Amino acid sequence: MSRRKWLIFGYVCLAGAALPALAQGQPADQSRGSVYEAAFFSPSAPSNALEMISLVPGFTLDEGDAEIRGFRQAAGNVVINGRRPNAKSETLGTLLSRIPAARVVRIELASGDRFGTDYAGRALVANVVLSQEGGLAATVETTLRREYRGAILPEASISALWNRGASTFNVALAVKNAATSEEGFDQLVALPGGAEQEYREKFSRFRNPQPSGSVRWTLNEGEHRTVNLSASLNLNYDDLTQSSFVQSDDGSERNDALVQRWFTRTMEVSGDITRPLGSGGIKLLGLASRRYRSLRDQATEASLAGDDLGGLFQNQHDWRDETLARLSWSGTAFSGWTIETGVEGVRTRLDGQVDLFSVDPDGAVTVYDLPVSHAVVTEDRGEAFANAGRPLSSRLRIDLGLAYERSRLSVRGDVSARRTLDFVKPKIALDWRHGAWHSQISAERTVAQLDFEDFVSAAELSADRVNSGNPDLLPQRAWEFKLSVDRALPGDGRITLDLGYDFIAKVQDRVPTPEGFDAPGNLGDGTQFSAAANIDLPLSRLGVKGGRLTLYGSYVDTSVRDPYTLRYRPFSGYAPFYYEARFRQDLGRFAWGTSMTGNSGSDSYRIDEVDFNRGIAPNVAAFVEYRPNPSWTVTLGSENLLDGGKRRVRDFYDPDRRSLMPYERELRHRESHLVAYLTIKRSIR
Repeated sequence: MSRRKWLIFGYVCLAGAALPALAQGQPADQSRGSVYEAAFFSPSAPSNALEMISLVPGFTLDEGDAEIRGFRQAAGNVVINGRRPNAKSETLGTLLSRIPAARVVRIELASGDRFGTDYAGRALVANVVLSQEGGLAATVETTLRREYRGAILPEASISALWNRGASTFNVALAVKNAATSEEGFDQLVALPGGAEQEYREKFSRFRNPQPSGSVRWTLNEGEHRTVNLSASLNLNYDDLTQSSFVQSDDGSERNDALVQRWFTRTMEVSGDITRPLGSGGIKLLGLASRRYRSLRDQATEASLAGDDLGGLFQNQHDWRDETLARLSWSGTAFSGWTIETGVEGVRTRLDGQVDLFSVDPDGAVTVYDLPVSHAVVTEDRGEAFANAGRPLSSRLRIDLGLAYERSRLSVRGDVSARRTLDFVKPKIALDWRHGAWHSQISAERTVAQLDFEDFVSAAELSADRVNSGNPDLLPQRAWEFKLSVDRALPGDGRITLDLGYDFIAKVQDRVPTPEGFDAPGNLGDGTQFSAAANIDLPLSRLGVKGGRLTLYGSYVDTSVRDPYTLRYRPFSGYAPFYYEARFRQDLGRFAWGTSMTGNSGSDSYRIDEVDFNRGIAPNVAAFVEYRPNPSWTVTLGSENLLDGGKRRVRDFYDPDRRSLMPYERELRHRESHLVAYLTIKRSIR
């Protein structure tokens, strides 16, 4: 970490520790957070809980990680009625979009310690409190999107929530229908001279229909007397059709085509039951998810006359199963301590198969022997955890946690490997509150999730390269230090600042393989410094009636020693900068707004290539909205108003990146276009 970053980190840590003193003279605030009643959101007429969450000042939704192993580590930063949703394969955004806004009584913003072990150490967690009154509430939404080429893309969703006595039923059906087109070119040049070797004109069309459905039942008979059952089915069709006109430096011309037909089906069933025990409650949770993926890729060439010149074909199939059980107890103990302790067991299994072959112009088939074309990866993991917290004063709270994890990982198929892993994971968090100021500092040891797909080889036909599988992959582990500061601003505004510094061992990145490929693998020790700020400003006091401005920006700096050059470089795949600006103005029945998002792009480091993804140009969107009455909302909007595109540079080295200079460079440029949409929402109360 550079001297500059150490100074920034140190100064902010001192500032965070000094916040209570700096706030002397301000009105005392003994509450554990901020409360936003339903009336706060009514000027914007949100139709579901997700839209309400997006309006909470200074709050940025973290949906968690559905792919992480187990349940405890996959939490985001939103709970419902003070409890974590028992679903895992669906994002928080999806779950919140299925709750009609009419059922939300308020949203509470508080420190994570209020909501159990999974959230202790989080500075801000949103609690969506639902009405327990009987009756039905529903939301029906239809959307028509229009691409710049004229294609009309229909979408629809319906969600209903019905309360009857102590029971709540939630049913949701949706069909998303994202699609877009891109135009651009690839240019391959020789270095150092820059002579053009190949030029490709590209046109790509992406389609992504996503039907989904879910049903949930909750029985709430009082504190520590609840039952939750849920089931969901999600289908994802991800299609790409790309055509290219290719001109080579020798004067030859041809037509290339790339077709990808990817399909994913995910099913999940989960349930939990809580009952009183002693001074608290005991909770048993079970979850089973089953995912199937079929990925079919083909890259073909043809002469301008239409003669087949052959091509590459790849078929991938994998089945991923996860079954988990969790037993926990939470309650109060001596001297004001709140305690949560429990155990969790998880079995995860992936069976992956890849077939890669070529067909020449005469129809002859050549099968490629990939390093790991078939693998069955199984992990059995158990974890015991405990968390204890208590107020040290009216303004200061401490939370302590300890978890022990043990797992057995086995790989069989084309390769065979077995290993047992043990991790002790302590954490500590100190939380201060004084008046409008709130700060939290925490330290925690974490263990990253292994992506089981990394154990199996696969080709990227769109990039003309092979990713080897790695049966020896280990999870990276880190000591994470975080400082969060937030302050309420006049008029329901808020500013939040987050700083983090991580010491990381066995950084997961790209490593060389004996077969001459590179694969996901572990490098040495690395570091990560992060900073983020969110400013939410109501503008009424500045003369902009009903206006609100939200600004968000983040910076991430990573460093690890490269195995080829032995120099320090960033981690692969991390974008250093991300920014977002949003403005919205609500004027009775009318509203309008605009937003701009973008990032600086990320780089990937491979055996003979550095892939510079230059990020996405500012994506500007805008909308106008009309609400004839509280039940109906009509929105007309557009995305990518500036026709922003993206740029990518790939430098190639021979024989690998130990060479000082690249011998070849590929430039890729893609332009997307404006997409307009019309949305009609109907709320049933």
